[in-house]
Amino acid sequence: MVHLSSSQLKKLPMPDLAYTPAVARETAPLYEKVRRVMPEIEWAIHAPYVRAINELKKQRNAVILAHNYQTPEIYHGVADVVGDSLYLAKQAALVDADMIVQGGVHFMAETSKLLSPHKMVLIPDSRAGCSLAESITGADVRALRARRPGVPVVAYVNTSADVKAEVDICCTSSNAVSVVESLGAPEVIFLPDRYLAANVAMQTKVRIIPWHGACEVHERFTAAEIREYREAHPGLEIIGHPECPPEVIAECDFSGSTAGMINYVKTKRPKQVLMVTECSMSDNVSAETPDVEFIRPCNFCPHMRRITLPAILNSLVNLTEEVTIEPGLAERARRSVQRMVDLR
Repeated sequence: MVHLSSSQLKKLPMPDLAYTPAVARETAPLYEKVRRVMPEIEWAIHAPYVRAINELKKQRNAVILAHNYQTPEIYHGVADVVGDSLYLAKQAALVDADMIVQGGVHFMAETSKLLSPHKMVLIPDSRAGCSLAESITGADVRALRARRPGVPVVAYVNTSADVKAEVDICCTSSNAVSVVESLGAPEVIFLPDRYLAANVAMQTKVRIIPWHGACEVHERFTAAEIREYREAHPGLEIIGHPECPPEVIAECDFSGSTAGMINYVKTKRPKQVLMVTECSMSDNVSAETPDVEFIRPCNFCPHMRRITLPAILNSLVNLTEEVTIEPGLAERARRSVQRMVDLR
């Protein structure tokens, strides 16, 4: 149960959203972070929301967790914690706050709630879904178990709590291989991403039995497209997310989670780089690495784009939309997530 004061639970008046000289001065340090990827005229639209959100966070004792695919004004302007899904899952349980606002899609907000059951978790737009999460249900998992009794089931975190409750353990793209091998089984059912499953299968001797889901952003990339970029930009370094088809990953110089890709750019500092993933991440990393030129194929996630500054502000003002999970379901789903988090 969430224990918040009556003042924290009441709706608040909508702040003034005029772009004044005072707002410009107060938000200037934040604009400096995104100047390379955002014209000043666009910042004038975002700045009043940034200022209002950062003030409301203090009143609500709230933190904003933002995935690496969030747009720069969210990622650099209002987020308290940024990272990939594994990092956000861990931080949800650790942040010292009464309230979490999830800058990401619905399954991420559910994961935060699973690991922080005593905190209020809000998602600014509950329509922010995920093609992977929507490709499978808990009933599907039960049917898989009936067909293959005794075979352990691993679920990518891009799944609903309903699915997490039916599996043995969860994983992310960064720890999928180690999670699969931790089970000590000759074969494992891996769901829901068929491409991540195929890329994991190439790195382990465990037989991977995949589900048929796919990320609608990453599956659009093709190997031919990647080769065209390389031919057009000699010396270009190409790094891809393992939700891409294996033939795309085969064309890349490096493959890893969003955190792994960001770390690659920040440590190796390639002269030119192409990130084969959701395009907002290139903007976010480019803002922090001015010496790196980014070649940008722009495949964006329509679900991530539902999370906007106006939606975040509305969520903080009106406490919408709260994420709740039935206690019995939450207990079972939490177990599979916690097993992942506890892996060393």
